[in-house]
Amino acid sequence: MAASPSCGHLEPLQSLAKPVNITVLEGRDLKGVKGDTPVTFVRVEYNSLILGDSPKVDVSSDGSVTYNFSTSFDIHPEGPHVLDDLAHKPLLLTVIEVLPKEKKQKEEKTVTLGQAVLDLLPLLQGSHDFKTTLPLYPMSGSPLEFLRPDAKCVISVLVSVQECLLSQYQLSEGNLLRVMVEGAYAVPEVFVPTGPLQNYMVGFQVPAVGEKECTFVFKNGTLKTGGEREPVPRPKKWPVSNILATGAQNIPDCLVAACNYEEEDGELTALEDREIRIQGETVKKRIMWDLERRCYLDPAAVISLPLLLLLLHLPLPLLLLLLSFQKRIADCRFWPVEVARMPAVTSTKGKPGKAEKGGGGSGGGGGEEESISFHGVAYVNMLPLLYPGVMSIRGAFRVVPYHESDVYERTKCSTSLFREGHHLASNRFGAAGAHFKGTGKNMKDEKPARETITRKMSNIVKVQGSEIAVEAAMSLCQNVEGQQYVDAGTFLVLEFALHKALVPKRLPEELASRVQEMIPPRPQMPRKTTGAKKAVEDYHSQVISIAETVLEEYHEIFGRQLAEGVTADAENLEDQKCQLNYELNSSGKYFAFKEQLKHAVVKIVREKYLKTTAFENLDQLQAFLSNLYVYLVDQMHVALNQVLTQQRPSPPPPTYNTSEHLRLFAREAQTNGDYTLALTYYQERLARNRQDNQSWLDYGAFCLLMEDNLKAQECFREAVALDHNHLPSLLMCGIMAVMMENYEDAEVFFEDATCLDPNSVLAWTILGLFYDIQENNIRVEMAFRKATKLLKARLAKEKPSSEGAEAGGRQLPSTSPFPQTQSVAFSKEELISEDTPEVPSRFRSDSAEPTVTIRLPEEEGAVAKVSKRLSVAPSKLRVPSLREPMKMPVVVSDMETGPPHLAPPPVSIFRETIRFLMEVNALQFVHRALAHELVSPQGGPSCEYYLALAQTYLLKKEYDKAEECLEQAVQINYLNPDVWAQKGHLCYLTKNFGEAKECYERTVSFVSDAADMHFVYLRLGSIYLERKECDKAKYIFLLASKKSPTCLTWLGVGIACYRLKEMVEAEDALSEANALNNNNAEVWAYLALVCMAGGRQLEAEQSYKYAIKLGLANEDLLQELKEVQSQVGFGDPSF
Repeated sequence: MAASPSCGHLEPLQSLAKPVNITVLEGRDLKGVKGDTPVTFVRVEYNSLILGDSPKVDVSSDGSVTYNFSTSFDIHPEGPHVLDDLAHKPLLLTVIEVLPKEKKQKEEKTVTLGQAVLDLLPLLQGSHDFKTTLPLYPMSGSPLEFLRPDAKCVISVLVSVQECLLSQYQLSEGNLLRVMVEGAYAVPEVFVPTGPLQNYMVGFQVPAVGEKECTFVFKNGTLKTGGEREPVPRPKKWPVSNILATGAQNIPDCLVAACNYEEEDGELTALEDREIRIQGETVKKRIMWDLERRCYLDPAAVISLPLLLLLLHLPLPLLLLLLSFQKRIADCRFWPVEVARMPAVTSTKGKPGKAEKGGGGSGGGGGEEESISFHGVAYVNMLPLLYPGVMSIRGAFRVVPYHESDVYERTKCSTSLFREGHHLASNRFGAAGAHFKGTGKNMKDEKPARETITRKMSNIVKVQGSEIAVEAAMSLCQNVEGQQYVDAGTFLVLEFALHKALVPKRLPEELASRVQEMIPPRPQMPRKTTGAKKAVEDYHSQVISIAETVLEEYHEIFGRQLAEGVTADAENLEDQKCQLNYELNSSGKYFAFKEQLKHAVVKIVREKYLKTTAFENLDQLQAFLSNLYVYLVDQMHVALNQVLTQQRPSPPPPTYNTSEHLRLFAREAQTNGDYTLALTYYQERLARNRQDNQSWLDYGAFCLLMEDNLKAQECFREAVALDHNHLPSLLMCGIMAVMMENYEDAEVFFEDATCLDPNSVLAWTILGLFYDIQENNIRVEMAFRKATKLLKARLAKEKPSSEGAEAGGRQLPSTSPFPQTQSVAFSKEELISEDTPEVPSRFRSDSAEPTVTIRLPEEEGAVAKVSKRLSVAPSKLRVPSLREPMKMPVVVSDMETGPPHLAPPPVSIFRETIRFLMEVNALQFVHRALAHELVSPQGGPSCEYYLALAQTYLLKKEYDKAEECLEQAVQINYLNPDVWAQKGHLCYLTKNFGEAKECYERTVSFVSDAADMHFVYLRLGSIYLERKECDKAKYIFLLASKKSPTCLTWLGVGIACYRLKEMVEAEDALSEANALNNNNAEVWAYLALVCMAGGRQLEAEQSYKYAIKLGLANEDLLQELKEVQSQVGFGDPSF
């Protein structure tokens, strides 16, 4: 056994033999051939060797019998029984009946009643002893087959060892590999069940213990014709051949279960492969094994070679013989699993026991090599076993012809199990071979065969001589029979399972704890029970209470006069007032009223005016008291009006300054390059609600765009502190950690995100991009494979709904790479719904809505007419129809025939990730994702790829590169509105307004909207205003105001109306703009122009004053103000 370091010292390489004691205790419900009280004994076998027979004992009348027979065998690394044998070879207990002797009979006759099978795996799991009761499976024709229904024929066995077979180090670091060969489906039609018997085999090698390799050979596959699917679940079978009872061949509690094709790890997992799998598993011929072979992996075979050197301190030449299971997978992900057929002829060479252990491999090797036929190989990708936390892989793998050159190129294996004539082929009845010995006679006997194979490989692999010699060598190795596997579409279903993962995965609890250590959770701020609003409400309640008390006092004094009908003239009311004041002062109630109001007034001073310190002088005190008195009187009137008036107060006007509106304003200012205003809006969102993690995320993305990485990291961490389950914030914390080169923390953030939402394609893809930065190729493949599986599963769920939508009516799909697309078409009900912002009454119309006709090329060259309804214009300001000459241009294809139908591009995991990364301005990861998108099978140089790349260049102001990308995108898909929108932005930023206008007009004319239509409307409208096309500008700005109203959209409407001399509508539009942002100098300037046109001097001067105060920077507009002021003679209060 390989050395296993434990507790800082080295165990000897050759340990002593460890006996395993077997005690057969008793049997129950036994029945013999010659009666109910037969004479029986138990034969104990292990690893094809008979360990002993129990004494012959009579069975009692109730069927019970006591054997108390003990035997044992030794576990020794160089003996006939090794640790790996315990993993896959069961102990056989055969109950045999001794028949009574007849006359002149010299020897006793025996009849085998049944067999029991004992699994010794618990000894490899650390058990010292265990007792179990085993079912006794009857032999064919045995009387045990005809027991009464309530009878259970069983046998009790005790297994014990003096000390644990494995050290504590071996228990913790070793592993157990289970390999299950289910079957080969869709085998060639030349395979027929008639004729000479054939032995169908599957084999490969696994590094197991020390210098030995565990050889897996599954034999005696059963050829079945097609017609029906194999039942599931069905039992797995032992990989040994000396089990005679039918029921005993099944491994207890081990079943072959059904599995979804898409969840497998093999080659045939795509949706288009489903039909191939179904046909192969139902209709076509198959070869079934259903065998499971278990293999004990010593720590020397599990751990990596550098770690082994460190632990053992052994010489390198000796350690080079120790094969590492984990290192083997890392060095070569594909393992060759060979498939072959040979005649099932009886071989007399070699003893049975020796053959199964590998002693008789040399005899008859050449003849068996010639008998091997239909030699194929399946390449199994074992790399998923190196993914963190993965313990099993299962799947269907295509079988291809076996060629030494191909196998060596893909797997670095230069030898074949079946072609070298090992003992594997000679063992006709064995289901699985054992270990190869590294020393001894066998190696010498096999040397000529190995040299022959090596010479063959050198002719193929090493390119020496001319190409003709290489082609000749390749032709000699053609496998015509193996090619039939490819023609038939044969695939092999295998499963590899480990007891524990080779690479441990961190638990979600551990990751969450690490995140909380780095970013402690921030407790929610308690709701304030006091505040300015609460102080004013308390003041109102006290005023109302005092008012009710004064009214009661008034009724007590003057109630009789009112009842008698005394007329209340002015003089009489004055007398009542004086008398009431006298009563209140003389009774002390007036002083009580003041004391009642004092506390409420103090709270207003502290909460409303934030005044808690003394005044520096009397002037400050008097000014403060004056302001306070005015405010208190106003609030007193408000409170009294609530009590005395019967009319409900009018509802406050709707506010646009919600969090979402502020986010829109900030993005608008950010796109226009006004970063100071954008910063103000982002900070205002946080000031309103510092507990909103989305506000922190948006602010952090803005700081990232401004290259303020420290501030961005602070914002993302603040968002995580508020909610540790906020996936985007966790991902951004990881991205910032990568940018700060803190890769350990980044991995914690990314892994925690995948644990938080295991079904997130975004989280797994970004984790893969991170591992790509680390050059950890194994985990890169793991993350991308997981993301691809999730995406396929999601698309499969979405497919039925999309098919239903297509059945209901044909729709033109949007090819935008961003999800938040908007539609140009609105119904009247949608436009006036409660969710739509209020539009001034002057902009509403009861007239018929105009129709917008858009001409698009179709397959047959017909013109499609799409009607759209807009309800944003009044009777005076009706939104112009595109049919009119001065309206939007029509997009018409120059082709006589329409373009061919463009199939929607395949969706890739990187495309979805790029959308998120672009929104948060993580350009470093965007470029890496684009690189993967370019080489992805589902991606490539698509329109979406060039579009996203162009957007990154626009952000970095590399306009030449952006133009090249957009040209490529237009060539691929000229019907994509996002391409034309970005092309318009490029032209706009490079001052090419003529071409920008054409691109924007084309974008607006498409049926599907671009992702950023808001900015398309703003820039197109501004171009129309510059070109004095005010009608078109008005139409565009009204459309923008209806969809996403901002100060700039309404300002555009106001400017267009002013230029069209529609002053009333212009004032309404500018008032809306002013309500959304009263710090915009241009809004105040145009309000001044409108007021001067209407002759309103005071309002014009006030508007002009605010425009100057806010720093009007538009020199042309300022000059226009001066000219109009000189014409009307007012507007500037400074003159």
